[in-house]
Amino acid sequence: MKNLKKSLNAVNKELKGLVKKTDSLMKAVDRIEKAQAAKAKKASPKKKSNPRAVKKVAAKKTPAKKTTAKKTRPKLTATDKVLNIINKSKKGVSVQALIKKTGFDQRKIANILFRVSKMGKIKSVSRGVYVGV
Repeated sequence: MKNLKKSLNAVNKELKGLVKKTDSLMKAVDRIEKAQAAKAKKASPKKKSNPRAVKKVAAKKTPAKKTTAKKTRPKLTATDKVLNIINKSKKGVSVQALIKKTGFDQRKIANILFRVSKMGKIKSVSRGVYVGV
């Protein structure tokens, strides 16, 4: 009999522990639900509308507005940036000035200048100074 009583007490203790855990989980779920409900209210505030105004709006048939896509400028390439700087200068631009204005390293500037001069878009006035054609 004593063993049975001890076993029942142990089971009772376990059940009480489970009840406490279940209660804490229920409280956590309630908090989460309240937070989600608050977010939903903030996200879509309901406007009170005049029923007469709604009828007037519904009666008018307005043509659908055409949406136009925003025109975005294409990004300038490194070559375009260097060419713009050279073409804006009347007396010519040195390699060091191109490095300062563009922020590119010397090798990149040299490669761009070589490529553009081969295309015939710039010419060298003196050593290290370039002018647009």
